[in-house]
Amino acid sequence: MAPISFARGAPAPECIDVDLVADCARVALERDGTAILSYGLGGGYGPLRELLGERHGVDPSRVFVTTGGLQGFVFYAAAQLQRRPGRVLVEGPTYDRPLKLLGWRGGEVVSLPLDDEGLDPDALAAELARPGDVSFLYTIPTFQNPSGRTLGTDRRRRLAELVAAHGLDVLEDDPYGQVRYEGVAPPSVLELEGGAHVAFTSSFSKTVAPGLRVGYVVVPESLRAAYEDQAVSTYISPPLLPQAAVHELFARGAFEPNLDRIRGLLRTRRDAMLDALATQMPDGVRWSEPEGGYFLWVDFAAGTDAGALLGRATEAGVTFVRGTDFFPGGESGAGSARLAFSFESPERIAEGVALLASAL
Repeated sequence: MAPISFARGAPAPECIDVDLVADCARVALERDGTAILSYGLGGGYGPLRELLGERHGVDPSRVFVTTGGLQGFVFYAAAQLQRRPGRVLVEGPTYDRPLKLLGWRGGEVVSLPLDDEGLDPDALAAELARPGDVSFLYTIPTFQNPSGRTLGTDRRRRLAELVAAHGLDVLEDDPYGQVRYEGVAPPSVLELEGGAHVAFTSSFSKTVAPGLRVGYVVVPESLRAAYEDQAVSTYISPPLLPQAAVHELFARGAFEPNLDRIRGLLRTRRDAMLDALATQMPDGVRWSEPEGGYFLWVDFAAGTDAGALLGRATEAGVTFVRGTDFFPGGESGAGSARLAFSFESPERIAEGVALLASAL
């Protein structure tokens, strides 16, 4: 039997409605086939840009449909570091892929502390008061990867105030925000700030299907030309067929019902992991309790080496991602781990947590 994976931040196979996506692609081809099988604008499929612009209250020219959400980060970082060189601020912990991308560029990356309410705005203010230029802040404020934590509304307002006071540029990454199981969604940082300094990126990988590779980014007007140039120079034209299929999903009113179905499937998995942790984990272990998303964060008891634990757990048949992968240079997180509850069945989640507890 395959190992139980708490490392895969992917939707369970049953989350993907193959028949629905296939029919959306078929209808899109029948309606607009010549256009979507030809070269298009670097910014992506026009009707989808218009729909997303309307949803975010911006001109469609500021919306770029990208090849997955991470492409939005790649374009943003390249444009922003050229326009405004300086250190990049991130949450500690943060998504590991942007850390790798920034590391390849050789830039200075500074992590800011995160607690149960998200990014600490006082720590951000202190960092902004330090000498030297800041290029931008990269933040995942809702159901954060890897911690599952969400930045509270009051802290979001404080962040928007700091943006205005310091002219701080921000990339708000929100691929998980619509995968909410309970509670009330706070306003986005983009909404609170107005979009002069805040860019917003998201993806349909977690709400429709990751294999479509459809993400998007909403950029400030100051970055629009640089984005257009990067998009055209990188791939001439993005793949329009999957973008048109996503648009058709919205056009026929199927996006929200499908998302509700996905939320139900993943809520069951989140609950299974929280229940298993509560009953299986020894004293001294703490974990986040997200209201949505794909992940939670575990801090093991003092003295636990998560790297050594990963070796024992893998031998026992369960995998996870060690905490050091989510900090610049592995500067912290030695006794922590990210657990993804999105992929495995509730039964295998319970079994996997029991194996992990035994490995402890």
